[in-house]
Amino acid sequence: MAAASGYDLRFDSGRICLDLVATVGGRLSEAPVERLGGVEPLRAWLLGAGLVPGGTPLDVVDHRWLVRFRAARDLLHRIVHTEVEGHAAGADLERMNALAATAPPALRAVRTPDGTLVRALAGKPDCGALLSQIARDAVQLLTDPVARGQLRRCEGETCSLLYLDTSRGRRRRWCSSEICGNRERVARHRRRVNPALG
Repeated sequence: MAAASGYDLRFDSGRICLDLVATVGGRLSEAPVERLGGVEPLRAWLLGAGLVPGGTPLDVVDHRWLVRFRAARDLLHRIVHTEVEGHAAGADLERMNALAATAPPALRAVRTPDGTLVRALAGKPDCGALLSQIARDAVQLLTDPVARGQLRRCEGETCSLLYLDTSRGRRRRWCSSEICGNRERVARHRRRVNPALG
């Protein structure tokens, strides 16, 4: 699996659990892209996803965290994709429920030197608590009929990402218009210009 850089992290699926699943790109291609290629990309993802407030020291995040987050990602990928197609396996649902059972991180409101209230964790970041927050999001997504009805699979040729379609008329076709949508428009233009390609 090819590695990706931090700027490749995706936060456009509409749910934190789906954003974690999106840390592997191009699952249907010959060379899927691993966006959590190490501890630093995981730290960037935790901040970018809003799981920890900006400025939170993440020195506790290590290789064990990476292994656990990747395992949770693969579990959620299996569950969400099989739920879209039918029904997830009971064993996978039990694993997700076990992850969700841990208490989520405790937040505090603290004042900055300029008097602004900001969020801060009550203690050091805890891997199990953060994974619980993601698993709880997946439980909420899968048990909410409205949210489930908005789940869509990207129509990109090599993309398997799922996202929530909250667009007017529910006609969104791609996980990202800028990524998969642009690839489709470029391919369509090339076929028009050179019919031998189509």
